[in-house]
Amino acid sequence: MFEHLVELLNRAGYLGIAVLMFLENLFPPIPSEIIMPSAGYSAGQGKLSLAGVIAAGTAGSVAGALFWYYVGKWIGTDRLRRWAGRHGRWLTLKPLDVDRVDRWFHRHCGKAVFFGRLVPTLRTLISVPAGVFRMNLPRFLLLTTLGTALWTALLAGAGYLLQNRYQTVAEYLNPISTIIVGGIVVVYIYRVVTFREGSAE
Repeated sequence: MFEHLVELLNRAGYLGIAVLMFLENLFPPIPSEIIMPSAGYSAGQGKLSLAGVIAAGTAGSVAGALFWYYVGKWIGTDRLRRWAGRHGRWLTLKPLDVDRVDRWFHRHCGKAVFFGRLVPTLRTLISVPAGVFRMNLPRFLLLTTLGTALWTALLAGAGYLLQNRYQTVAEYLNPISTIIVGGIVVVYIYRVVTFREGSAE
């Protein structure tokens, strides 16, 4: 997998990195934990520049985050409240909860978006509530870009420095991603099972 990806990135260059990172945010065919270290390895071999790799990875990832931001904006709080009233158990939300989450997100959206972009799996998910609760777009873009640039720089830098051992990055991060996804699923199932219907006001 790594050898084929490195060969692909050497041929496709920065545009290929940006496209793969964009797709990784939509429906991960290949996770960033593999893409960016592979690109960093190519930079270490002199095929690409490290700065260009980080810039391309950041641009593609931010474009993917923007897609989910606008999906969230299309949903909006009014539609989310209606969905919560009809399908509250499966959303694990009551209409009243939407307002509580809205207030929480407006207080903590900056930290949530920046640090969320550094956490596998949550990197993509955090863009949706940012859109739903109408986070200011320039602020969202700034914090998303900063968090994403740091994430891509860490991964690409690891591949650049580790060289032939760059596969180690994915070997360490993939189990973390699996644990996070598993934790999200467990919490969701618990909330569905323990959900109590309440007022739809």
